[in-house]
Amino acid sequence: MADDRRGRDKQAHDAEHRQQEREIATELERADEKEPRVIAEELTGFEAELDAVSFPATGAEVVETIGDVQIDSVEGSVSIAELVPETDEETFDSSAAVRVQVQRPTVAAAMKRVVEASDTLQNPEFRWSQRKAYEQTFQELEEIGADDDDEGIQAITEWIVERIHDKEALPNSRDVRREAAKFCRRNGYEVRNDEWLGV
Repeated sequence: MADDRRGRDKQAHDAEHRQQEREIATELERADEKEPRVIAEELTGFEAELDAVSFPATGAEVVETIGDVQIDSVEGSVSIAELVPETDEETFDSSAAVRVQVQRPTVAAAMKRVVEASDTLQNPEFRWSQRKAYEQTFQELEEIGADDDDEGIQAITEWIVERIHDKEALPNSRDVRREAAKFCRRNGYEVRNDEWLGV
């Protein structure tokens, strides 16, 4: 491979793709460690529905093919269209990637809004590492505020979307974590410095 910008970009893309695959495998292995959000039997039925999708597939293709499929979670019934960003910029390499997306519906719905908002930007570069940091922040908010109807996730999602529209750029992940920590402290949740939100 030539040592030019194009070659370096391809190497970086390939490295990011390998990292995505490792993280998806890890998420699937850890699915039972955290409190399940989607009922296990629902995922079995959902996996059968995924056979209708030809991978790799964009978010728009997944929604077009199985968007009306409903899955039951602890928060209630939700459609795939509510959890998967309907955009050509979002690509799923396998059914496992879609499964990871829908396992935490509240986080998936928040990420759907963020991804779709970022799609309005002229150069929407939403790196995998930045996306994972956003998801981690939403997961932390979900764990901290389990009894508050995910108010923290909603507030931070709104904050991110407003920043995208106002500044025409994605806020960096550290700013998102900082805003989430402010929300937690304002609402009486302790955030220690050695925690993810403790920035």
